Amino acid sequence: MPQSFIYNYSHITFSTKDRQPFITEDIQDELFHYLGGICRNLAFYPVIVGGHKDHVHVLCLLSGKMLLIKFMEQLKSQSSKWMKTKGKAFKNFYWQRGYGSFSVNPTDIETVKKYIINQPKHHKIWTFKEEFLSFLEKNNIPYDERYIWD
Repeated sequence: MPQSFIYNYSHITFSTKDRQPFITEDIQDELFHYLGGICRNLAFYPVIVGGHKDHVHVLCLLSGKMLLIKFMEQLKSQSSKWMKTKGKAFKNFYWQRGYGSFSVNPTDIETVKKYIINQPKHHKIWTFKEEFLSFLEKNNIPYDERYIWD
């Protein structure tokens, strides 16, 4: 076949280091927009970027031009550097080392979009830790909780 076809959606999520609540209402829209721009520049086309005080969710169409691990390195390092330019309150801003990436069936895109939009509502009920562990369990991903958090 002379041409490659890639059409994979992923729901990616990761938190701030130690789940510090750096993503305040006054910076979150700008951060989500910035993360979306990084995604577009790397040909990982964002459907939606959102999150809550201590974490983000990115629903995107994966690229065939770059490995996911390299994309995540770029996404986190570029946005972390950018956050540090936003004032003294962000001088100690860091992302956690790891992340979760979960396949999304194209027929479920609207459901995942609504889920990301409703993050503030979800987090009145449960923490990011509880949310992340539920993703691992729902996707049958084995884990040892001792090695998830930093």
